[in-house]
Order: sequence, then C-alpha cells, then structure tokens
Amino acid sequence: MGTLKEDLLAQHMELRETHISQVFLSETTVFKVKKPVQLGFLDFSSLEARKRYCEAEVQLNRRLADRVYLGVRAIARDAQGVHHIAANGGNEIVDYAVEMVRLPDSDAADVRLREGRLSREDLARIAERIAEFHAAACCDDETARYGERDLIEQNVAENFEQTRDSAPKFLSAEGIAAIERWQRELLGRDQARFEARVKAGRIRDGHGDLRLEHCYLAEDGSVQIIDCIEFNERFRYGDVCADVAFLAMDLSWHERPDLSEWFLASYARASGDYDLYALIDFYESYRAYVRGKVASLLAADESADERAREQARSTARKYYQLAEACSREPLNKPRLYAVGGIIASGKSTLAVRLAELISAPVLEADRTRKQLAGLDPHTPWHDAAFSGHYGPEQTHAVYRELLRRADVILRSGRSAIIDASFRERAQREAARSLAAALGCEFVFLECVAPLDVCRSRLAEREKGRSTSDGRGEIFDDFVRSYEPVTELASAEHVRIDSSAPVEQVSAALRALSG
Repeated sequence: MGTLKEDLLAQHMELRETHISQVFLSETTVFKVKKPVQLGFLDFSSLEARKRYCEAEVQLNRRLADRVYLGVRAIARDAQGVHHIAANGGNEIVDYAVEMVRLPDSDAADVRLREGRLSREDLARIAERIAEFHAAACCDDETARYGERDLIEQNVAENFEQTRDSAPKFLSAEGIAAIERWQRELLGRDQARFEARVKAGRIRDGHGDLRLEHCYLAEDGSVQIIDCIEFNERFRYGDVCADVAFLAMDLSWHERPDLSEWFLASYARASGDYDLYALIDFYESYRAYVRGKVASLLAADESADERAREQARSTARKYYQLAEACSREPLNKPRLYAVGGIIASGKSTLAVRLAELISAPVLEADRTRKQLAGLDPHTPWHDAAFSGHYGPEQTHAVYRELLRRADVILRSGRSAIIDASFRERAQREAARSLAAALGCEFVFLECVAPLDVCRSRLAEREKGRSTSDGRGEIFDDFVRSYEPVTELASAEHVRIDSSAPVEQVSAALRALSG
C-alpha cells in the first residue's frame, strides 16, 4: 500500500512541493493537495478543513484567473489501497485537491525574467491588471480593519516571534534586530500615514501572495494571476500597497531593482495611487521577511526532498538579507525632473523615455486632472483654451496635486518626473522650491520642436485616443501664453529638440539621467 504521494507519482505526474502543499502536474492539468499541517497561521490538519480551503481557493482565485481554476476533486483510496484523484463513488475519500488547467511554464513571469523575455511592457500589463483587480475588490468596514496600525503591528510581531529560533541560521542577530527595530519604529512614527490609507479606501480583499511565479502572460495579451492566499484573511486583506510590494520585492530578490521600480511606477500610474510610495519600503521589508520565514519552514521540513530543503536554505538567507536592505537609507539623493513645453512638443514621450532610463514614476498633468475629476483618463474635454476644466482654479489644483505626489515620492528616496506644460514661471518655481526644500536636485527639461511639427503631431493625435486634450484650435493661444524660461540657472534648464534624430535625443536623455 503506497502513500498518496507515491501513488500519484506512479501515475506519471510531476511533483512540486511547498511547505504547505504538494502540487502534482500532468501535461495539461494540475492537482494541488494541501498538507495536513498546523502552522499557527494556518490549520489544514483535518479533512474537513482541507476541503473547505480547497473550495475557498477555487472561488477566490477565479477573480484573477478565471480560465484556470476548474474545481475541487476528491482523492479516494480503492480496495487495493491505491489513491486516485476524482475517482467515482464507492471508495474511501481520504483527501481533496484543487484541479487547475496547467499553464505553459514559458508564460510564467519568473521564467520570462530568467530567460530575458520579461519586458517593461509585460510588467505594465501585470500592473494594470492588478490595479483593475484592486479597484473592484471588496472594500468595507471588515477589510478596513486590516489597515489599522495595531493589526499590522500584530502581523509584524508574529513574524519575529515565529522566527526567533530559525532566522539566526540565515542572518546575524544584529541584522534581525535592525529589521525588527526599523519596522516597529516606522509603525509607531507614521501612524497618520496608515490611517490615511484606510480613509482613502486603499484597504482591500487582495491577493496576498503576488509573486512572479504566480503571474502568467499569454501570447494573446491576457494576464492570469494564480495562488492567492485562501487560508487566512489576515494575510489577504490589507493595503493594496502590501500586495504591490510583494511583486516589487520579488523583482528585487531576482536582482532586478530597475524592473521593481518600473513595476511600482506602472501600478501607481494605472491606479492613481502615488501615496503608496510613503509605505512601500516598509511593506517590501515585511514581505521579504515573510518569504524568509516561509523558506525557513521548508528548510526545516524533514519530510521534504533534501534538494528542496537545500534550495530553501539558500532562499531564506537571501530573503532575510533583502528585508534588511529595504530598511536602509538610499545611497543617492533623489532628483526632481520637470518636463515641460508647449502642446505637442514631445514632453510626454520624452518623460516616458527618461523614466525608462532611471526607472522613475511619471506624474502626468493630463491624467492627474482627470483622476481628480473621477473620470477615465481618455475621456475628452474640449473646453476653450484656459477655461472650463482647464481654467486657472482647476489648473492650480492639478499642479498642487502633482507637487504633493512628487513630495511623497521624493521623500521615499526615489526620483520623480512631472510631465506638464509648466507654461508659467510660477509653476516652474514651485517645483524648484519643492526640490530645494527636500535637498534634492532640480532639472527643468524643456521640450521644443518646430511649430509645424507640433501642429502635425496634433492632427495625428486627434485620430486616436489620448489622455491629452491639446488640439489644433487652442494651439496658437497656448503658444502665445507660454512664458519664456528666464528664471532658472543654466545647470537647472535643459532644452531638447524632440524633432531631432532619435540617437541625438537618446544621447541627450542619457546625459541628463547620469
């Protein structure tokens, strides 16, 4: 009489094992079986509990992977003592499994990254999918509780308590103490920030385990994200920042901090949530420590394969080191870039290209204006020049919000890029003053192009969808109202002709970002 593991492997299945589950894979199907373990933060010890959590896993994961989760299947033992999945009645049911479609390994984001196929466009697609998911996720009084500082502190305390014996095997006692001290001090010092997140409705029924290996990018452009937390609402309910931090942290763990920052910037752009930068380092450190804890559990599991345990030991060490690194001050001072110019001068294109070079978030005036109004960014507003939604009062509000968001980003130790016309000296001076107040460098990148080129771009833009409402009939008024840049020192003012050859523009941007 074989064990469940032996019998399923004998049926030509591949096994992948974690600290809480055994995953059996055929060519087209995956069966995920929960281990009968009790770990404090989860309890799969009874057959009834395993069935209940299998059902919850299917229901919850269909939110982000509706084409993957097929249902729950019984595992039975026949008269000869052989285990079978989804067997007919008449046999003893000994366990349950979640049945899933097997997605191509080549579509997984971690595989794409390892093979050099994970692009910035891929990460933007993932970020947009997660932002859509968060916007639709449950946000009520019950979920909001999990954004309160006291409950977050409970999660933090639990992490360190559960690793008192295991963590010192992978990181020095001084390093562990430094992580704990920093996380606890931040919780005590920044209570208002956590409260603001609750009031802003940023506490949601999220995913809880957003890692590269759980994100699949199909050739048709669709994104499927699997394996959310089903066994503990305390780990799934929380700040959307905590969800996003998990994937950002995973990219850093894979030694791609540039892609980590790009993903964060893409999510902030899609969601309009730039305030996450105030807490992202805290949550990345927290998530890295959690992953270190999980890996250390597998490393200590004597029933697991020895090769898997050895890999887990190496993984745990790297996660704990990353948790410590997230708590350190950045080595370089951030910089504030203000990218401006007349309508269709190419400022948005140059802002994005600069962002790709330095992996910094772009704050767009056009998108911000519509976010403040609660509208889709592509909703057109065809008011007359400097009136209606583009009147002085509304424009002042947009620039205040752009600078407020930039302030949050800069205080996190990251550079920020503001994409706006900056047609008034007062607007440029306000951005410069913000940078000076924070001890950051300031650069105003003025985009220029021949007027006929700008007009041609506007005519082409009007054929498609755009967040910008710039158009031909207001162009001349805008050009006349643009105040020449005379108030900035030469070191702070860089002009780039966006109509110049691509190589020339790229070289200028590289010099600017150095």
